[in-house]
Amino acid sequence: MKGLLQRVSQASVVVEGATVGAIDQGLLVLVGVEPDDTRAHADKLLHKLLNYRVFADQDGKMNRSLQDIGGGLLLVSQFTLAADTRSGLRPGFSTAAPPALATELFDYLVAAAQAAHPQVQTGQFGANMQVSLTNDGPVTFLLQI
Repeated sequence: MKGLLQRVSQASVVVEGATVGAIDQGLLVLVGVEPDDTRAHADKLLHKLLNYRVFADQDGKMNRSLQDIGGGLLLVSQFTLAADTRSGLRPGFSTAAPPALATELFDYLVAAAQAAHPQVQTGQFGANMQVSLTNDGPVTFLLQI
């Protein structure tokens, strides 16, 4: 399971002209599910997302987590994150989980996040989404579980 974490001052997801998820300060995370991923992978990713220290403390050092600042978490499924890009000029998607598994694990991740954190928003699984964000820093990390 991969999570492309971006520290944002704001982010939103629009589907067919309607905003389906939006946060102010917090994390936008693009989530890619791979065929061998399990709920244990989702649990580990969520633990990292909530506790990864990417927000500045009083000395300006990245020493505070999403939970420490009480920020928003916007989770967006993105199967292209699991693409095989090692060769050629076109991505391969055999390294992405089948839609049924990806849906199940993404939904599990969202439910676990909502149970653990008060500000969780999502995109819409499988939809054509327009994602807007202001990356704060910029700060971006690829978490691979």
